[in-house]
Amino acid sequence: MERDTRDIVQELLRRIGEGDPEQVAELFAEPVDWQLSWPVEGHPAVPWIRPRSGRAEVAEHYRSLGAHHVPELNGTTVRQILVDGPDAVVLGQIVQTVRATGVAYTTPFALHLTVEGGLITRSHIYEDSLTVAEAMTAKG
Repeated sequence: MERDTRDIVQELLRRIGEGDPEQVAELFAEPVDWQLSWPVEGHPAVPWIRPRSGRAEVAEHYRSLGAHHVPELNGTTVRQILVDGPDAVVLGQIVQTVRATGVAYTTPFALHLTVEGGLITRSHIYEDSLTVAEAMTAKG
C-alpha cells in the first residue's frame, strides 16, 4: 500500500530531525524539482542554498546544513502541515546557530512539497535567506 502525502511529509520531518542526510534523501525522487528562496547563483557564504536535482544532492544539502550549524541549539519548529492531494505545505520557524560565527538566527519558513508515487518530486523552500546569509557572515 502506497503511503499518502501526509505520511511521507511526516516521515521526512522525522528523518530531518534525526539528522541522517542519506535517510532523508531516500524519500526524494530522481530527479527532484528543488528550489530555495535565493537567486539561482546562490550565495558564497551559504553553500547549501542552491538548486538540487537528485538524491545525492539532497543528502549533500542536509550534510552541509548540519556542518554549518550547532545541532544542540536547533530550535526549529513546525506549526502546521496543510495537505491537498499530492501537495503539502509545511509552515514553521527555523531557529539555528551558525557554528563559525556563533550567531543565532530565526526565520519563518514555508516548505512546498509534492509527493508522487510515494516519493517527493518537488521541494520548494521559502525562508528569509538574507537573514541566514547575514548570520553566516557576521563578525561574531
